[in-house]
Amino acid sequence: MPQEISENLKSQLLVFQKNELTEYEIYSRLAKVTREKANRDLLLKIAHEELGHGHLWEGYTQRQMKANKIKIWFYYWTARILGLTFGIKLMEKGESNAQLRYKQISGYIPAVQKIIEDEEIHENELIALIEEKKLNYVGSIVLGLNDALVELTGTLAGLSFALQNSRLIGLAGLITGVAAALSMASSEYLSTKAEGKEEHAVTSSVYTGIAYIITVILLVIPYFLIDNYLMCLVVTMIIALIIILIFNYYISIAKDFSFKKRFLEMAAISLGVALLSFGIGFFIKKFIGVNI
Repeated sequence: MPQEISENLKSQLLVFQKNELTEYEIYSRLAKVTREKANRDLLLKIAHEELGHGHLWEGYTQRQMKANKIKIWFYYWTARILGLTFGIKLMEKGESNAQLRYKQISGYIPAVQKIIEDEEIHENELIALIEEKKLNYVGSIVLGLNDALVELTGTLAGLSFALQNSRLIGLAGLITGVAAALSMASSEYLSTKAEGKEEHAVTSSVYTGIAYIITVILLVIPYFLIDNYLMCLVVTMIIALIIILIFNYYISIAKDFSFKKRFLEMAAISLGVALLSFGIGFFIKKFIGVNI
């Protein structure tokens, strides 16, 4: 029988118990909708371990707990929409504080050491083994996204001062962006094929093209909604920063990259090119005498 524990410790164990049951439900539900057998087996294995942890805590608390339905809903749909790997790693990062609390009580409950080992070693190894097709094409998405951000922010900044007409700037930017997206997708296809990866060439080019076009649309929208061309440029720069922030946060979670370093790098490049292009537009307008 488990040893007697204080009420304070018991309240902590109830939180652990609820978290383990919640993670069990999340992993189990994701396993049911995962097509790849290897990934499904991994999720089921983790789920059963979490259930075992929950039963261990129940032995100490002598109470039954229900899973957190809000967390189940949030992480389940996050994984379904943004990808299995992202959803799971986001959940694990959110539960990282639990491991610190486990260590704090390990002196009172020796059995917790087994849970610590599972959380720190075994689960991390299983999650690292999860393969997701879309993550294999992150490079293509980065290519399309980064090129669109740099090229379009620069183009729109330059056109903003040169043309000073929001609708005309938006139209020119949209035409330039779509043409550039098709060109970039074609280049990615040829590049991937030249590397001997013919089976991935079409998919890589599609990911690159889609990432490019979506970015183009988001960046030019202000020019069709706002009359003041300078305000359009400001809003476009804000949108660009938001895109960079969201994308790099996603990649930092899914691929374990440094968020701060990648965000600052992409932001500096995009805004730097935009500033330079704005200066070029100013030069053309004032010194070459081009007026529209």
